[in-house]
Amino acid sequence: MDDCCAAPDTEGYDEVFDDRFARKTARRYRRKGLTPAEQRIVAFLSSTGLDDATVLEVGGGVGEIQLELLARGAARTVNLELSGAYETEAARLIDEAGVAGRITRRLGVDLAATPERVDVADIVVLHRVVCCYPDVEHLLGAAADRARRAIVFSHPPRTRVRRARVAVDNFMHRLSRKSYRGFVHEPAAMLDTLRRHGFEPRYRHTDRTWCIVGALRE
Repeated sequence: MDDCCAAPDTEGYDEVFDDRFARKTARRYRRKGLTPAEQRIVAFLSSTGLDDATVLEVGGGVGEIQLELLARGAARTVNLELSGAYETEAARLIDEAGVAGRITRRLGVDLAATPERVDVADIVVLHRVVCCYPDVEHLLGAAADRARRAIVFSHPPRTRVRRARVAVDNFMHRLSRKSYRGFVHEPAAMLDTLRRHGFEPRYRHTDRTWCIVGALRE
């Protein structure tokens, strides 16, 4: 469950992160704003300086983090997404915020598989992404290589309870003939990957749901 390095089945993401999930996420953001984990991501990046920064978000969903970073001084953002279900809700949020000229959304680009297709940005964000991707070393390595100065990502805490829950979820996906699988990767290995690519972790926060790691280029 934790160490699979097979290439992801992109159709599996559409099976789980569908139109209903996208609508729910956009509706929650409109009503309540960012989640606590998203607030911590934005706060860390704000502390590093956002003025005129370029942002690459991998798997940004409807793009709520990008909207908040733009509101705090970032110049423009690029979103990479493997599920097409987010695009309608993301477009609505972009129009509501009036930032259509500052956000680019790219569908079907797997950063780990084809990093050469993605331009470098000042900041790279991966929230709720590494737990959905089998080969975390290649994903984080590619993300770090695309970041000029800061990278921040979240991952589920590697506890017995979380690992058991993911195992049950994966079993249910298998019964439903869904190809999607979740992962609880080794935290130390993820930090080692960042360090090998020139980043040093400067911020860490852990609660029962998410661990947030923020790192700066050395």
